[in-house]
Amino acid sequence: MKKNHEYYMNLAMRLALKAKGKAYPNPMVGAVVVKNGKILGKGFHERAGLSHAEVMALDEAGENAKAATLYVTLEPCAHFGRTPPCVDRIIGSRIKEVIVGMIDPNPINNGKGIAILKQCGIKVQAGILEDKLRRMNEVFIKYITKRMPFITLKAAESLDGRIATRTGDSKWITSDKSREFAHCIRQDFDAIMVGVNTVLRDNPKLDAWFTKKQPIKIVVDSQLSTPQNASIFSQGASVIIVTLPTKPGQETENRKILARKAKILEAEEKDGQINLRDMFKKLSRMGIGSILVEGGGTLNGSIFDEGLVDKVMFFISPEIIGGKEAISSVMGKGLSRVEKAVKLKEVKLRRIGEDFLIEGYIK
Repeated sequence: MKKNHEYYMNLAMRLALKAKGKAYPNPMVGAVVVKNGKILGKGFHERAGLSHAEVMALDEAGENAKAATLYVTLEPCAHFGRTPPCVDRIIGSRIKEVIVGMIDPNPINNGKGIAILKQCGIKVQAGILEDKLRRMNEVFIKYITKRMPFITLKAAESLDGRIATRTGDSKWITSDKSREFAHCIRQDFDAIMVGVNTVLRDNPKLDAWFTKKQPIKIVVDSQLSTPQNASIFSQGASVIIVTLPTKPGQETENRKILARKAKILEAEEKDGQINLRDMFKKLSRMGIGSILVEGGGTLNGSIFDEGLVDKVMFFISPEIIGGKEAISSVMGKGLSRVEKAVKLKEVKLRRIGEDFLIEGYIK
């Protein structure tokens, strides 16, 4: 079977995915050097500060890289960062052609790497498997273009959209299989976020069962009412409590105790509440690139009201709770007209045990 551009780009993408959860704030990048149908070198960018994928692949290929084709998932860099420009290394290796998956969204490099390669007589083709590669690096793209984390909102609800009964009971609406799957999801995120009401009502651990590397736990708590003995402090994972600014000399005793257990992050105030956009920007500056929001209806609704959600994952149990006082999965201000409803794209539906998972990206 003749191997085409997509074959080698898929291989480069699989290499890139080896750095999942490690490369941020850099992108995941994979590269393959090919000549006459033979793979001469492979590489991927493991984490910031280490060699880029192209350099690793060219190192492995050595002198054989002359007149070969380089497949790389992201446009080679043309600027100095922690490492020298990759375009210089590519030119020096006398590569004849570079096949690029997607153009670098970073304004510092956007299009410049390709332009330099072409100026040096190297043939360049871009846009191979671009949609798949953009999805792979969605966290990096959000960070580099907006300096914000990628926000996925997850909810476990009944068929009528309730996450708890009128008495606050919520254990358990979805099945054991759904909860196990949710724990698998957690390990793919830098942090898990809930509101303080969820901590007070459910006292969750917010751990991930199937990984040693635990996500950071974030509690949105404007009044710093998180209990000192909350289960989120029971394991070694880092905890961040986001609150409103406190004037010097007005620190409560609870704040002093919580500051010994967690990082207290102050965010700007907006209408008497935490400014969510400011909060997410500050979390991004702390190196948090992806957040799984597992909040209650109030936090979920506020994040939707501010237009800050990138993706949703709704686990729906085929049962009806009812009651006008029961807690809905998304509250907040909401919208005035149905035509303004938040719509999804790339929607997927799957069966998990007795439940259904609907996931999709915000249009």
